[in-house]
Amino acid sequence: MKKKDAYIELRIPKAIFRTIPLWLVILLVINSSMLVGFTEYYFMKKNFNDAVIELSKKTKSPEELVQILKQQVIPQKGFALGVVWNDVGKQLIGSGAIDQKKYEELFVNESQAKAEMRYLVNASKDHMVITESNARFMVNTLWAFGLVNKSKLLDEGAMKTEGGGNHMNYASTGGFSLGAKATSELYSSTPIIKLTTEQEELVQRISQNVYRPCCNNPASFPDCNHGMAALGYIELAVSQGLSEKEIYKDVLALNSFWFPQTYVEQAAYFQKQAKAWGSIDPKIALSKQYSSAQGAQIVSQSVQDVPGLQTPGGGCAA
Repeated sequence: MKKKDAYIELRIPKAIFRTIPLWLVILLVINSSMLVGFTEYYFMKKNFNDAVIELSKKTKSPEELVQILKQQVIPQKGFALGVVWNDVGKQLIGSGAIDQKKYEELFVNESQAKAEMRYLVNASKDHMVITESNARFMVNTLWAFGLVNKSKLLDEGAMKTEGGGNHMNYASTGGFSLGAKATSELYSSTPIIKLTTEQEELVQRISQNVYRPCCNNPASFPDCNHGMAALGYIELAVSQGLSEKEIYKDVLALNSFWFPQTYVEQAAYFQKQAKAWGSIDPKIALSKQYSSAQGAQIVSQSVQDVPGLQTPGGGCAA
């Protein structure tokens, strides 16, 4: 006797098919994967709506909802960084990377930036602080440091190997005009801080994972002012013994004040997934997926349905 293959027979009463249109049955079978996708979208949307409802309890309008996100990303009181000033400012002037007169003229109408000038003439154990008011001062000062400090990355990295080998053709070099010397003379010229081989490797590892929304290159290829400033901060932080976790957190704060709209949008993006901004790993937030020009654009497009998010002040603030 031939042995029958074992199987489970599913019997559906024919009466059911009399109540369901044939076209609907066919459509559901063919588009079952679409149904799964719709279900996932529905629950993601529901999570976002639930999160928005929770936040909305604290607000009177969509604009206030965005202000809550903004305070999480760029708090009004600013963000205290882990790096201490020491005599970095004095060395920037001494090396010719910063022309004090040019700086005073540049920040003549910015009261907090004018107050920060004291760090360029006196050594201090104060921690660096980034705020909305001094964001431009900080990006320019860290830019000058990243540019002038003797660096293996600048001497041997992408700045020298890319772009036809002319490292003066980039915005971070050709666009720098705040020094007392020609930029070509300043580039990687002064060992303001001295890094060990292990520290140089750590700088390279971290900078390769740090992106900024104005371009698609990491800080290890600092072809613009923000990239050079980020590299400079990473070097300072490594030299002062900050942990990788602390450094990523600090650079995310710097990026957030330099690109406020971008990171408020990123906070809204994660809020859609019911993830609070404070719970996001800074290394992930700074990655190519979210913080490169391409990544930031994708994030921005995905949150255009957030009420009140389309507020003035997008783009690069510093």
